[in-house]
Amino acid sequence: MPDTPANTGSGDWLGPGKNNVTLVYILYLAGFVLGGLSTLVGVIFAYLNQGKADQVSQTHYRYAIRTFWIGLLYSLISAALMIVGIGFLLLLAVAVWLIIRCVKGLQAASAGKPIANVETWLF
Repeated sequence: MPDTPANTGSGDWLGPGKNNVTLVYILYLAGFVLGGLSTLVGVIFAYLNQGKADQVSQTHYRYAIRTFWIGLLYSLISAALMIVGIGFLLLLAVAVWLIIRCVKGLQAASAGKPIANVETWLF
């Protein structure tokens, strides 16, 4: 069977495709335990592989990149609002938002489906 971008999943976690998309989402979730460094590695993988991937994986890479930048924006706004106290609740909401987006992405990636609405700011 020839290696197509969608079919490079025979252990190739660093090249474009389903395994790498899964790795990106896992790295995002691991950021909660590892202090965010793995999230940065995940977005780097997404940027490096987005142009080389099949159509399905490209939607996931775009979704993951948007998740990183929107999450960073939400986190900065939450940090600024910690002065008035509401930022702590908003930071918790950002964490829940990130988890939901990653779980949604993992489910779609494992099923081989693209992300339906890549441009959404919500879920």
